[in-house]
Amino acid sequence: MTMNDPLQATVDALASGQRFLIAAHEGPDGDAMSSTLALTNALREMGKDVVAYNVDGVPDKFQFLPGADTVVSDVAASDFFDVIVILDAGELRRARLDARALCKTLINIDHHPFSEDFGDIYLVDDKCSATAAMLYRVLMACDYTISAEVALCIYTGILSDTGSFRYSSADPEAFAISGEMVALGVDPWMVAGGLYESQEVERLQLLGLSLNTLRTSDCGQYAAMTVTLNMLNKLGVGPELADSFVNYPRSIHGVEVALFFRELGENSYKLGMRSKGTVDVGAMARELGGGGHHNAAGAVLSGTLEEVHTLVFERLGAISAAQ
Repeated sequence: MTMNDPLQATVDALASGQRFLIAAHEGPDGDAMSSTLALTNALREMGKDVVAYNVDGVPDKFQFLPGADTVVSDVAASDFFDVIVILDAGELRRARLDARALCKTLINIDHHPFSEDFGDIYLVDDKCSATAAMLYRVLMACDYTISAEVALCIYTGILSDTGSFRYSSADPEAFAISGEMVALGVDPWMVAGGLYESQEVERLQLLGLSLNTLRTSDCGQYAAMTVTLNMLNKLGVGPELADSFVNYPRSIHGVEVALFFRELGENSYKLGMRSKGTVDVGAMARELGGGGHHNAAGAVLSGTLEEVHTLVFERLGAISAAQ
């Protein structure tokens, strides 16, 4: 249900509720996890009873975020909340939670284009750099004084979703909020170290295996890498170690769209796409049953690896020919 003033409705719901559940999409990235913990910590500081939930838990590289050790990956069907806030999800199903049955008020806070209009309050701005930046707006409207813990979460979310301020989403608001968080005590070096300079040796081993799959289109504008279940099993690691691998083909000179295929099961692959701006991969992902932004999107595809490779490369070729 879309409301005339969803920001004020969100503020009112946060003020009047006492028991909250905060959740984000499965396989949480930096913005999803940081936003979850930013709102969780802020509400707890306001004296609220808050459960932070993610079906996949907290990836190791986000364990430095305040409150990470309190995130749960299961909620009883008999539990009930005044308010559930779903963050950065795009679609309710991605939260892997029967949210409608568990609360009085359901809120969707997101910055993805075409985010599903579920629940009672729909606070979505697809021009915003990150869901963490949207939470900054919400907390300011609540007259909440941002603590050092919440500042760290907000900064990390914006840093992550703007690609360390390298993506086109790094707009003046993203820099302004991030600068304010630094002024409140956030140490950019500490955050960068936590996100980018504390890798497991297995991640580099997995990257080596994946780089051997690098494939480029004849035109040189598209490049793809793959991680298979066999690779993961060989190293005894989970798929979270492949997070951000798509940035490697994206860095190739002349490549406009980078693709990352991760095997989910027999004849099933998760596709991640990153565009440098020429191609709207969000629109393409929606055609394939997925979703996302103009420059970052994904979908789940059925078929052999060769079949899904061919499908995506042919779609990209058709888009290029039409431009």
